[in-house]
Amino acid sequence: MKKLVLAAALSAAASTAFAGSLAEPVVEAPVIVEETQSASAGILLPLLLLVLVGVAVAAD
Repeated sequence: MKKLVLAAALSAAASTAFAGSLAEPVVEAPVIVEETQSASAGILLPLLLLVLVGVAVAAD
C-alpha cells in the first residue's frame, strides 16, 4: 500500500513538472508601413532645375 501511495505521489509530482510545452512561442513580426512617393514627385525637381537653367541662359 505504501508503494502505491508513493507511486501516485511521484506520478502527480512528475506530471505537474512538465505542464508547459517545450515549443517556443510564436511571435509575429511588426507591420512596417512605408510611405511611397509618386513617380512624378521624383522628376519634378530636375525639371524645375532644367527650366531655371534655361531661363538663366535665355536671359543672358
